[in-house]
Amino acid sequence: MTTHDDDGATDDGATALRPRRERGIGLATTVAAAGGLLFGYDTGVISGALLHIAPEFGLGDAGQQLIVAGLLAGALVGALAGGAVTDALGRRRTLIGVAWVFLAGAVLSGIAPGTGVLLAARVVLGLAIGVSSVCVPLYIAEIAPKASRGRLVSMNQFLITVGILLSYLVNSQFAEAGSWRWPLALAGIPALAMIVGLLGAQESPRWLVLRGRVDEARAALAGRTPEQAEAEIAEIRAAARDEARWSWADLRRPQLRPALTLGIGVAAVNQLVGVNAVLYYAPTILEGVFGSDTGALLATVGIGLVNTVVTGIALARIDSWGRRPLLLGGLAVVVAALVALVVLFLLPSQDGVVGILIVVALCVYIAAFAASLGIAIWLVNSEVFPTAVRGKASGLGATTHWGLDLVIASTTLTLITTLGEAGLFAVFAVVGAAGFVFLHRLMPETKGRSLEEIDAALQARAGRT
Repeated sequence: MTTHDDDGATDDGATALRPRRERGIGLATTVAAAGGLLFGYDTGVISGALLHIAPEFGLGDAGQQLIVAGLLAGALVGALAGGAVTDALGRRRTLIGVAWVFLAGAVLSGIAPGTGVLLAARVVLGLAIGVSSVCVPLYIAEIAPKASRGRLVSMNQFLITVGILLSYLVNSQFAEAGSWRWPLALAGIPALAMIVGLLGAQESPRWLVLRGRVDEARAALAGRTPEQAEAEIAEIRAAARDEARWSWADLRRPQLRPALTLGIGVAAVNQLVGVNAVLYYAPTILEGVFGSDTGALLATVGIGLVNTVVTGIALARIDSWGRRPLLLGGLAVVVAALVALVVLFLLPSQDGVVGILIVVALCVYIAAFAASLGIAIWLVNSEVFPTAVRGKASGLGATTHWGLDLVIASTTLTLITTLGEAGLFAVFAVVGAAGFVFLHRLMPETKGRSLEEIDAALQARAGRT
């Protein structure tokens, strides 16, 4: 029998429309996640481009680090402002604006006549990356049905690694030509596709509800029955009331301290084991091993491929694996790989078999990182904080992440000049070992636990119960 809801639509009609609405959500999510692809591409492309930029513009270690760090300085500012911008403009309009900034930054990078313009372009791209790092996961989480939310949000993380791999592949294709402008400018293509795709995308129903546009929110809740839509609107309103009772000052509450310590600690360890030193400067590090730009760039492609494949596997299996053993086991392998790199770079020569072993050790290092810390930074923050304070607490974790990323980018080449490659990886190994002790003490198992059970485990590990 056909029945009618209050809006005059039939249940049969709603059921018939559901597949089309679900496809619309999938399209909007894919387009939004293109921000993750651009995030990864613009982060990784500079690694190979520096091999040609440095001699053309006469850049030493400090100049190269400045070009890399410019993007991260912009990202730090963008991440700090991203929440306010996204709340003011809406998720969809913010993403369209971010895509335009990505496009402008790509064009400016490709035509840069000197260091000043290139640095400005990298800062502009960093602003887009910072805002997108806040807005993309938020938008996807808010438009996706509950049943597929985790999978769709994780797609953004996966596409970041795809973007890094794509940048390495593009760099390798331009290695012989010695060109760096085309790899930087090609980022404009996905940015343009993102703009076009988002023009027909829906706004976040949560943002619409919070702005009092409830009828539009009902229309945006694609694929839900009327009852499900009303229940979700009620949940959004209840969560908003709960969040309004918390301020930044409330993060100092003693009961939140263990979760905050863990969230910020994971973000710090994520950066301080040196993964971005490898992702930003791998071609520079490996150029001395292989003796040519082409060999170094091809080896970097292998590292990027490992990063992408392992991240994809880990994200697909994370719900069936325990969080604590995955994080601690992966970090232990990260430290072991770093120790192996120290030993290999201490040998008199890195030619031949030693060079191959260095690439293997780097691949093991990246694989272990991708399967543990690489996904833990967003997973921990999504599971250990109460819902009402999660946004503010995650913001502190993101600030820690980008701030330390900036430090790593600004010091890696200087540390190599001062300490050598072996010294650099030794520093990362020591930090990784300390991070293992810290996480072994504080990290609870969160898989299959309620927020109350996770909080009780955290309090016990912190010695507060």
